[in-house]
Amino acid sequence: MNVGIPTEIKNEEHRVAITPAGVRELTAGGHHVLIQTGAGSGSSISDDDFRAVGADIAADAEQVFTAADMILKVKEPQPGEIEMLHPGQVLFTYLHLAAYPAEAEGLLESGVTAIAYETVELPDGALPLLAPMSEIAGRMATQAGAHYLERPAGGRGLLIGGVAGVRPARVLILGAGNAGKNAASVAAGMGAEVIVLDLNVEKLRYLDEVYHGRIVTISSSLYAIDELVPTTDLLIGAVLVAGARAPVVVSREHVAAMKPGTVVVDISIDQGGCIATAIETTHADPIYMDGDVVHYAVGNIPGAVPNTSTYALTNATLPYTVSLAGGLEQALATHPELIPGVNVTGGVVTNEAVASFLDADFVTPLQALGLDD
Repeated sequence: MNVGIPTEIKNEEHRVAITPAGVRELTAGGHHVLIQTGAGSGSSISDDDFRAVGADIAADAEQVFTAADMILKVKEPQPGEIEMLHPGQVLFTYLHLAAYPAEAEGLLESGVTAIAYETVELPDGALPLLAPMSEIAGRMATQAGAHYLERPAGGRGLLIGGVAGVRPARVLILGAGNAGKNAASVAAGMGAEVIVLDLNVEKLRYLDEVYHGRIVTISSSLYAIDELVPTTDLLIGAVLVAGARAPVVVSREHVAAMKPGTVVVDISIDQGGCIATAIETTHADPIYMDGDVVHYAVGNIPGAVPNTSTYALTNATLPYTVSLAGGLEQALATHPELIPGVNVTGGVVTNEAVASFLDADFVTPLQALGLDD
């Protein structure tokens, strides 16, 4: 198969969808890998690094999209990229279609089979291709929040961990999934007072057992949010519903009740956001004020550490990439967790959560692909 990797063009996105180790696995399997020149430079991977393991280097994105049977990306395709997709092609990337309905419409018109990293789901509900970026986003959310709590950055002027005789910042984290628990881990390590809310008591029990009460866990409810949000110094939203828009759990009224200089970080913004006042921002212009509250809502948080993120992502995606390169039908049979990852194929929506949000007809992936016996 011809596998193409274009340079990411989303604002301030420096990751690349494959590492030299990934290229080596594909070329060893007899596949042709075509990478746009400079695609890895933001992740400190040169064209020569890719050439050394058998990749060919393309002069531009059009050459990659034209030649490839499968396109590997990191972020959702931008309008100019969607125009270059063609029927029968496989697109393997983060999509977040519930947050980007115009992208969904473009993919439906293109005729591609689009497989979303974030909805590849194991039988136990785990999301193996979302996990590594959620880990990084969670850790970076706390780092960013700690920075913006500083007075020169617009915050209340708090040291997140406090000092002897002075209380630390209170960090409230909404969601105890991969992003939330990593945000909590870093916040606790920095000495903050950490509270985590989640509807899943088993996730809270895990945090309680691991941190021996160092992190306070509370079952999520409107009452808990009403009580805790106004007393919080750093609020981190990490709520996820796979494939669907994130539910809004913090209202404008909640944010208005927060203390001046409080910081809000919404990790869920690439799924639409779980905080009513959150509007997607970029690494180039990451914050804005809503009233007296600092908001950080970058849609591709891990893109700030592209070297780490690229290697972590490829570690997770590579077994599936290799399997897909051997053929879509066989890949779905070998890795049935890929089936819910198929969001769009042949002009129809094939993920139920995405179809529900887009108010579109839902067809199962196997039916749409003619593989349902």
